[in-house]
Amino acid sequence: MFFFFFIFFFACCKMTFTEEKLGQAEKTELDAHLENLITRADGTKNWTEKILRQTEVLLQPNPSARIEEFIYDKLDKKLPSRGTNAELLGQYMLEAANEFGPGTPYGSTLITVGEYQKRLGSAERELLHTSATTFLTPLRNFLEGDWRTISKERRLLENRRLDLDICKARLKKAKQAEAKAAAAPDFQETRPRNYVLSASASAAEHELRVAQTEFDRQAEVTRLLLEGISSTHLNHLRCLHDFAEAQATYYAQCHHYMQDLQRELNRCANSVSAPLSSAAVCPDPVSSAFLSGPPSPGATVSSSSQRPSTLTMEQSQLPVTGTRKAKVLYDYDAHDASELSLLADELITVYTVPGMDPDWLVGERGNEKGKVPVTYLELLS
Repeated sequence: MFFFFFIFFFACCKMTFTEEKLGQAEKTELDAHLENLITRADGTKNWTEKILRQTEVLLQPNPSARIEEFIYDKLDKKLPSRGTNAELLGQYMLEAANEFGPGTPYGSTLITVGEYQKRLGSAERELLHTSATTFLTPLRNFLEGDWRTISKERRLLENRRLDLDICKARLKKAKQAEAKAAAAPDFQETRPRNYVLSASASAAEHELRVAQTEFDRQAEVTRLLLEGISSTHLNHLRCLHDFAEAQATYYAQCHHYMQDLQRELNRCANSVSAPLSSAAVCPDPVSSAFLSGPPSPGATVSSSSQRPSTLTMEQSQLPVTGTRKAKVLYDYDAHDASELSLLADELITVYTVPGMDPDWLVGERGNEKGKVPVTYLELLS
């Protein structure tokens, strides 16, 4: 019995919907505020999907890897650990250096570049993890959680609207039949038709009131959910700031690593070109690129390498060229004793000394002193 009732109800809704589309039936319109909320919510959903997909492409250009991550996520299993392309390249360079000979110029340079490639890969891995946690996951949670709830309530609202339109059409027909019977009464009937039609119209009015109440209630529920899109925008705004911060940290680290690598390679080239050099190999890449001393006598150096790139405590006693405050933008771990470790958001005093590398400053924090990279600082007036 329930099955036949459901089929009848579905047929009525479908017929009403079709008549509304053809302009043959009255359609209950939503208020303008609710319509605007629906339009805004649809735009939020569509653009969130596009931003999510493109961010995934940006962070993981390999489509096969993205499919693998999607499958593991749906199966609620942990994705196997996978090295980044830079880490894999660095590992290949180290293995090649062992085969060619770490003591040869080519082998030692492979070791140097390979170590920095692994550092770049580690920074990229941190970017992927941070972006997935602070940006991709909230966007995905909105689409798979809040938006599904909103869609469900919107479908219920559409069903309530169709119910209301059916009741309106039924009442209209009952009123028309009642008016027609009243205009041409049949006095030979034992039970006048207008009495029956009047009862039918009363029942239709009651059904209309019930349908109107349910429609209004569902419209209010849907409205409250759609107004929550404003909170979603605020949440996504915070996530966007976190994503931009993660990118800024990553690119600053990459810039710093590549500067270090360039200095290492310049020192390597200087040591190879030095006629008095006993061994034409690059320095150990684990040591800082800024601990090198002046080039050997007679060595051919470029104009950029003529600037001392080291900072010793004796040099820090030279006259300063100006002292000012600086705010630390990102955490920085000192590579050796000549550098100063930094914590994000702290304030330090910085200055430079004559002949110092322009990419570095002398930083002071209490009794601590050392070199700090300019790219990690925001100089204050």
